[in-house]
Amino acid sequence: MCPREGNHLSCSKKCNKKMNILIILLLGFHGAEAVLHSLSYGYTASSGIPDFPEFVTIGIVDGQPVSYYDSIIREEIPKQDWMKQTEGPEYWDMQTKISVQAEKGFKVSIENVRRRLNQTKGVHIVQKMYGCKWDDETDRVSGFNQFGYDGEDFLTFDLKTQTWIAPKQQALLTKMKWDRDQLKFKLDKQYLTHECIGWLKQYIDNGRKSLMRTDRPTVSFLQKSPTAPVTCHATGFYPDRAAMHWKKDGVEIHDNVDMGEILPNNDGTFQMSIDLSSIPPEEWEKYECVFELSGVDDIVTRLRNVRSNLDKPGTEGDPFPTGAVIGVVVGLLLLICIIGVVIWRRRNNEGFKRANTSDTSSDPDLRVYT
Repeated sequence: MCPREGNHLSCSKKCNKKMNILIILLLGFHGAEAVLHSLSYGYTASSGIPDFPEFVTIGIVDGQPVSYYDSIIREEIPKQDWMKQTEGPEYWDMQTKISVQAEKGFKVSIENVRRRLNQTKGVHIVQKMYGCKWDDETDRVSGFNQFGYDGEDFLTFDLKTQTWIAPKQQALLTKMKWDRDQLKFKLDKQYLTHECIGWLKQYIDNGRKSLMRTDRPTVSFLQKSPTAPVTCHATGFYPDRAAMHWKKDGVEIHDNVDMGEILPNNDGTFQMSIDLSSIPPEEWEKYECVFELSGVDDIVTRLRNVRSNLDKPGTEGDPFPTGAVIGVVVGLLLLICIIGVVIWRRRNNEGFKRANTSDTSSDPDLRVYT
């Protein structure tokens, strides 16, 4: 059997940096949900981007990239040691075939979308994100299948009503077409709520040591200028079930506090930050930044040793991980600027014919958008 559905197909060094950026951005959509495990696949087809793969797929388990393919390397490769150790050549050959087939369909799709929207030139991107979630305490399962174009939602599958939601008028024709395909709905539901869950459980079991680990973060402070908010930044933690808050004189405060989102690092860990404004330096000693991570004691750091943009980066003993933060920020900005979008999802009608296999576990819907 194969983990992705490709038709009911279940399953360069030059591009390596861009590949990592893409993984970072995709992982940015992995939410911090208390006891949920998740398996998802992201497909991205792009046009008009020099020296960037026209098609990329990424497999993600519990926020960790586990597999990768692009139109330059033309091969599905493991992104975790445990995936390399537990899955043999036949598995990776099948995954490569699925991705090659998906690549063909998505290239057709991006041209179809451009024609429908009367777009001829420029940078454009068609995306898809699908997968499943499993609560290992309640055994509750859910699935998702979403498509996007140029960073905006285009079509989303509602598993409960078994209909497609089209937030864009240009997607209504495709929505109506797909809503009539009741057999496809049944196949998608079967994959998302059963086959995908089976593969998710297998991956969790195979990668338990890595996926169920706990990494504590490095916590540091930064202030861009003397009048700017003070940022408490935590990086290098895992899993992403984390929270942060500020305390003054031992009491949690909420005024003048701005909480940031949890973002992925390219090494499989996460980072987050929380800002506190309107505090004079002479009162810093009254404040503490508290980092909470599932399974470990809270990390309480008193507000002192605040780094400033005026300080020289990379000095010995420098507590602020400028390289990691700048790398993620620049990576995000680079891909957003180049592609002009946020990685999301997307979907296609009859063009993605699935591979000749009864095994499924990958894409619940490899169809070309028309």
